[in-house]
Amino acid sequence: MGASDTERDMRPRARIKSEILLGVLLLAGHGWAQVREERPWEFNAWIAGATGEETQNSFGQAQILSGGFSAGKVLTGEMGRGWRRGSLEYAFGVLPLFVQLRPDKIYGGGFEPLILRWNSGLGGERMAPYIELAGGAARTDANLPAGDTSDFNFTARGGGGIRLGGARRRGLDLGCYWWHISNANLGVKNPEFNGIQVRLGYHWFR
Repeated sequence: MGASDTERDMRPRARIKSEILLGVLLLAGHGWAQVREERPWEFNAWIAGATGEETQNSFGQAQILSGGFSAGKVLTGEMGRGWRRGSLEYAFGVLPLFVQLRPDKIYGGGFEPLILRWNSGLGGERMAPYIELAGGAARTDANLPAGDTSDFNFTARGGGGIRLGGARRRGLDLGCYWWHISNANLGVKNPEFNGIQVRLGYHWFR
């Protein structure tokens, strides 16, 4: 029994719809591949020096040397317009090097599970500015600062810098941050380190 005229008319339409659906899926897959390619992982190794106050009103009272590694993922494409244009990146870091040089020699290490970076879209091939907020903790071999405080402290920092090398695969990072360290009343006393940290890093993308 042969197909009706209506059924014969529907077959080309169904084939056209299938071809359109296939084309949409291919374009979506190509777009997703581009998104993944444009949002790489960023790795960073850095060393930093900080100076600030703890128990005295003197910005040169305490100095801390630190160094570590971080890994981050660009979460978004570029958003916004004009000077607000940029992309959001999340990262986490570890600080195997943490040494207070003054007023007392104290050693330790730390980690930063939350690092949020806004990569500005204003940069070119050679320089790309950014701003960054981070929070974490540090554990030391003695109370920091010395006294009835705590050997476990929380850290917070905020600031920005310039990524030299722009969007290339590797380059240098120069950053300057306000850095805060305190024990959140875990110790009998809770003096705070508040100071300026300057970082030099080397980054690469994968």
